[in-house]
Amino acid sequence: MGETDHSLAVADLMTRGVHTLSPQANLDEVSDLMRVHRIRHVPIVNAAGQLVGLVTHRDLLSKAFGGGQDLPRSIRQPYLRSIPVSEVMTKRVTTAKPDALLSEVACKMVAKRYGCLPVLQDGKLVGILTATDFVRYVAGC
Repeated sequence: MGETDHSLAVADLMTRGVHTLSPQANLDEVSDLMRVHRIRHVPIVNAAGQLVGLVTHRDLLSKAFGGGQDLPRSIRQPYLRSIPVSEVMTKRVTTAKPDALLSEVACKMVAKRYGCLPVLQDGKLVGILTATDFVRYVAGC
């Protein structure tokens, strides 16, 4: 295997143009956004663009299916509409800065088993770094 480029910053690899929702959104909207855009992490931002939470695919599955109980769509959709993301989202989210060294952030993600880190600059969401971003980089995609 080749050597890792330790000079790369988070901004070099992060995904920009992140799909977000507001705290007033519901889990049905999260589900639709994840399905349509094939994503597993949805940052929740307020009107000022500040990160207030994060909903993951695992959060959605846990709440939507209550530990694996598969509800019919006719029941599941209204149920998900009744749950605001503010009830499910992680509120204390670990983040990264765009100029942080990628090698340090990657080690933190592995150690803490994070699937993503929202990237903030001056308190505003500017991107997201996911495990998929690392796979794309290594694969050269």
